[in-house]
Amino acid sequence: MSTTTVATIAAGATATATTTAAAGGPSGAASAVTRRREVRPAGTPRWAELAARATVWTTVPSGLWRLALGLGVPVGFSGELAEAFDHNTPGWGTAYLVALSGLAELLAFLTLGLVRPWGEVVPRWIPFLGGRAVRPLAAIVPAALGSAVLTLLGLTSLFGGWTEELSNPDAPQGSAGVIMTLCYLPMIAWGPLVAAVTVAYARRTLGRRR
Repeated sequence: MSTTTVATIAAGATATATTTAAAGGPSGAASAVTRRREVRPAGTPRWAELAARATVWTTVPSGLWRLALGLGVPVGFSGELAEAFDHNTPGWGTAYLVALSGLAELLAFLTLGLVRPWGEVVPRWIPFLGGRAVRPLAAIVPAALGSAVLTLLGLTSLFGGWTEELSNPDAPQGSAGVIMTLCYLPMIAWGPLVAAVTVAYARRTLGRRR
């Protein structure tokens, strides 16, 4: 919408008329604004929405790496670790890795609730709770605790933990180790991103009660 507005101003009255017609007249433009507000609650900063979207992507590379491991794709393990993975993947180890990747992505996806209407009102399709307002602290406290844990884990990995893992001679080395590192590196941003979005959500929802 912002790009369209800038282009309209630059083009003048002719472009304004064209834009209005393409949107289906004033009513179409009003509908577009309404739809946008439904997607992003009033008072939600643009940066918070971008941070929430980025959060979802932080878990994708590592999830794909684990899925490859679960399907039996050689990812660089050797020795006893390679034997253990070869014995269990494909197999129950695959189910575990798929479940772990799915859980991580689900938790990351829930961050979007902090910048969406369903983070303030429970969707109506949910039994017993649908349509009820979400108490801000019911979302803020878990999100804050989760971001703290994730940030701590990320810092631990960043300052020695990951290097220690790779020091295992059976761990992926060389290019395989670089690929694994690059896949897990985005997760360091997971905690801080959730924290930032949580602060924005708290300011928006708790501010309404003052």
